[in-house]
Amino acid sequence: MQRKTTIALLYDFDKTLTTRDMQEYTFIPALGLSAEEFWRRANDLAKREQMDRILAYMKLMLDESRRQQKPIRRSDFVALGSQLEFFPGVEGWFDLVNEAGEALGLAVQHFIISSGLKEIIEGSKIGDRFERIYACEYLYDENGVAVWPKLAVNYTAKTQFLFRINKGVLSVSEDEPLNAYTAEGDRPVPFRNMIYIGDGLTDVPTMKLVKESGGASIAVHTEHTLHIAQRLMNEGRINYYTPADYTPSGLLFALVRTIFEKLSAQNRLEYEMARLRREASEARLHQ
Repeated sequence: MQRKTTIALLYDFDKTLTTRDMQEYTFIPALGLSAEEFWRRANDLAKREQMDRILAYMKLMLDESRRQQKPIRRSDFVALGSQLEFFPGVEGWFDLVNEAGEALGLAVQHFIISSGLKEIIEGSKIGDRFERIYACEYLYDENGVAVWPKLAVNYTAKTQFLFRINKGVLSVSEDEPLNAYTAEGDRPVPFRNMIYIGDGLTDVPTMKLVKESGGASIAVHTEHTLHIAQRLMNEGRINYYTPADYTPSGLLFALVRTIFEKLSAQNRLEYEMARLRREASEARLHQ
C-alpha cells in the first residue's frame, strides 16, 4: 500500500497570518507607546549597541515593563494572543488545507517559523493548529516573570528550522542529530515537500532556501505591500505571490491545492516506478 506523503506548510506569523505585528495589538499600547515609537527605540538600541534587532526588541519589552513596574509573566503573554486579528479565512484555513491534502493522499503538517513571540502565538485562536511553533521565547524566574531571552529567531536563524523539519529533529536543544549526516531518503520531509508562506523581506533567507531546494515559496500581500511581493518575484526569491486571503475562494488556496496535486502526482509516479523496478528485479532472478 502506498504511504501518505508528508507535506509541511511553513508560515511566518506577523503580517502573514495577522494584519500587523503581534506586539502592536495590546502590549505596546498598554505601555503608553505608539508602535512607531516602540520600533524606533528598538532599532536605535540595536544600532547603538550593535545588537541583533530581535534581541533588541525583546530587551526593550523587558526594560520598559520593569520601568513601568508591569512585570511580564508567561500567562500575560498567552492572554495577549486572544486579541490578535487575522487576515480573512485564516481561522478556517487549516481544516480547508488538511482536507484538500487528505483527498490527494497527502498528510499535511503546519509549522510556524516567526520572529514574534511563541507565548502570544500559543494564546491565539489558531495556537493549537501547529505541529511546532518556532518563535522567540523568554526564560522565566521562580515567580513566572520573564527575565531573559531563551530563544531569539532572527531572519537568517529561521533557516535552521527548515533543516530541523527536513530531518525530523524538532527539539531546539538537539544539535548533534541536526548536524549529523542523514541520507536524503531517510529525511521525513524533503525540501520539495515544503511550502513556505511569508509576507516580505524578513522571510527572504527561508523563502529562497525553500525555492532553491525544490519547494515552493509564496509571498502574501495587501494592496500596500504588493510592491514588495513583486520585487521578491523579480529578484527570483519566491515562486509565487498572492493576496493575503485564506478563504476557500482565494487565489492562495487555489495555488496551494495545485501544488498539492503536483506533489501527489509526483508521488504516484515514483511509487509506480519503484514497483516496476522491483518487478523487473524479481523477474531477472527467475530467468
